[in-house]
Amino acid sequence: MKSVPHPLRGALAALCATAALAVSPSAHADYPDRAISLVVGYPAGGSVDLTARLFGEELAKRLGQSVVVENVGGAGGTIGAQRVARAAPDGYTLLLGSTNEMVIARMINSAVKYDSVKDFSALGVIASQPMLLAASKNSGVKTAAEYLQKLRGAAPGSFNYGSSGVGTTLHLAGEMINQSTSTRAEHVPYRGVAPLVTDLMSGQLDYGMLVLSSGLPQVRGDKIVALGVTEKKRSPVAPDLPALAETPGFESVDISVWFALYGPAGLPEPVAAKLRAALAETLKSEQFRAKMQEAGGQLAQPGLDPVAYQADETRKYGDLVKAARIEAQ
Repeated sequence: MKSVPHPLRGALAALCATAALAVSPSAHADYPDRAISLVVGYPAGGSVDLTARLFGEELAKRLGQSVVVENVGGAGGTIGAQRVARAAPDGYTLLLGSTNEMVIARMINSAVKYDSVKDFSALGVIASQPMLLAASKNSGVKTAAEYLQKLRGAAPGSFNYGSSGVGTTLHLAGEMINQSTSTRAEHVPYRGVAPLVTDLMSGQLDYGMLVLSSGLPQVRGDKIVALGVTEKKRSPVAPDLPALAETPGFESVDISVWFALYGPAGLPEPVAAKLRAALAETLKSEQFRAKMQEAGGQLAQPGLDPVAYQADETRKYGDLVKAARIEAQ
């Protein structure tokens, strides 16, 4: 007697065949075959956006498809990150992520529901940029040593520093300086860097934390005073500016804004491998290096493990958030 196939048997076989195809390397051999969206969690014009546009050009050259930068601003970069976390893991929606949304946000904002480790495929670190401790010209302070002397001789809370907002990288860089120097400059949060710079230039604000690329034009224009950059060594972008760590009392100050490439979790390995290879080639490009330096950034070391790097950064910022007593809202 001839057996009749169970109706579910055919469906199961088809499902298995589809699954096999999904994990087969040949299924992704033609990736990418259409444009790629590179999401930035901030409006156009900032350091993350500029990095994305420079990197997107290089990625397009190496993958042979256009890369479209998509600005999805809001909530300190987290709306854009959330969009990528929920996207299909096919390599056509990527994130140019930065320190704020990938490390700090979840520590201070209970509304952030994504996990920057579990919900993303970390593909590689692209570049970093130091921050700058700057002083108003009215402050009478011209060096990091004078800053330290002035704050140590004053009552706690006598001086303040501004940042682009509570829990931002700039805020936590200021808290690292407070912690490292055993001083207490009070934090003044601003809604962005522009009003901060305005108050710093007018003398309404004593000191300010700026991303190097944001503060350098005002320093070069003799409108504010650069006290030092926050990375351990001087920046090749502005080698004339001292590193804060060169001044006794600031030796442990070492913090920067960084930019990295992410995809959604579950990115197929053949796709991830192509993206990692394209990123590695880009980091070897002298043309890209020159463009990033002009924008204030320094390229990451080739072969840097993005997962281990992010874990180290998470520990660093976690300690700063606790020391500053910033609680999740």
